[in-house]
Amino acid sequence: MLQEPTDLPTDKPYMPGTPGKDFRSTKREALNVPASKLPLVEEPAHPNDFRQSFHWRVFRIIAEFVDGWQFLGDYKKMVTFFGSARFKEDSPWYQEARKLGHGLAELGFDVVTGGGPGIMEAANQGAHEVHEHSGASMENHNKKVGDSIGLNIKLPFEQRINPYVDKAVAFHYFFVRKVMLSYYAQAYIFFPGGFGTLDEVFEIITLIQTKKITSHSPVILVGKAFWAPLLQWIEQGVYEQFSAIDQGDMKIYNLVDSAEEALEIIKKSPERTEF
Repeated sequence: MLQEPTDLPTDKPYMPGTPGKDFRSTKREALNVPASKLPLVEEPAHPNDFRQSFHWRVFRIIAEFVDGWQFLGDYKKMVTFFGSARFKEDSPWYQEARKLGHGLAELGFDVVTGGGPGIMEAANQGAHEVHEHSGASMENHNKKVGDSIGLNIKLPFEQRINPYVDKAVAFHYFFVRKVMLSYYAQAYIFFPGGFGTLDEVFEIITLIQTKKITSHSPVILVGKAFWAPLLQWIEQGVYEQFSAIDQGDMKIYNLVDSAEEALEIIKKSPERTEF
């Protein structure tokens, strides 16, 4: 069963909350939280329900892959953002991600995130504001500015999504969503973050190292204070002490400290044409 948050604001007179706000929109606000804070979903098991069978689950997974590829097929210059879902708007990293999202959208790059809060919301906000200020149509595929895209987490009867996502698709299976976020982009941006961000950065580096993703796709780590200690451990420990990687593997990623530096690297990256 879905464990509903108990403090959802609502305009219903018989329920607690914030009067004057639409219940559905404020419920979405309440669900715009880090993935670890989302309500636990336990689907009841009914032995005679065909949807609980392994075979049906396989078809559902295939359907999500089809929907994801179908959705992403219209976008040829995507940049995927990763980073902490916990940063608030007053965080300098939130503002840096917002600035980078804005700059990319102005250059025609589509900004892709996981559709949640923090760094994801910041990047979506930057891209969304380009449309607001330019008056560009969201339906114009011959666009000169990039879109604000969210690949969201699907919950029963709802999905987690921040208010700056203009185009979205939601996924029930977390691993399908990870594939969509990680495989299709022209560049990958990593801001400071937690276990999810670290998981994604090592996965992308490994996919490039093993030639599953083109080495021409830049991996950009934004924030020297956050990433430098990790990179130092990789160089001194993983490479020099244990010889567990090649020296060339450390050239897969770029370390920068600002949106401007990241933007210059992405501007020079070749467009991916293998899709």
